[in-house]
Amino acid sequence: MINVFLDDLRPCPKGFVAARSAEECLLLLAECEVNVLSLDYELGYGQPNGSAVVRGLIAGGRYPRQVYVHSSSPSGRALMVRLLREAGPPGVAICDGPMPDHVLGEAAEAAKTAAAAAAKRAAEERLAGDERDR
Repeated sequence: MINVFLDDLRPCPKGFVAARSAEECLLLLAECEVNVLSLDYELGYGQPNGSAVVRGLIAGGRYPRQVYVHSSSPSGRALMVRLLREAGPPGVAICDGPMPDHVLGEAAEAAKTAAAAAAKRAAEERLAGDERDR
């Protein structure tokens, strides 16, 4: 399970996968199970905006567990939150605003734990390979 941060300019927080365009975000949402999704509205001149992602979520019926709308565009943020709340996906927390510190901290800690587990598995595989080579 991953966390996705859609924004064309802001740095991606630890524990999140950066999506820099609506298309990239929709691809991640289609291919991966997503826990937390944080959305920006303005994604560059002439580019599809965050509401394209929201409409794609609604059309596909596949939602993350939590959605935060961190956009600094008041009208864009209001539109995305309204569309999500009207769709009323069951079990999905829809939050009008940026992620609170505890969500960011949990994501960073989960990423650190996953990285440590992956490093441990890699070391165990190397050891097993060394023992087979003897």
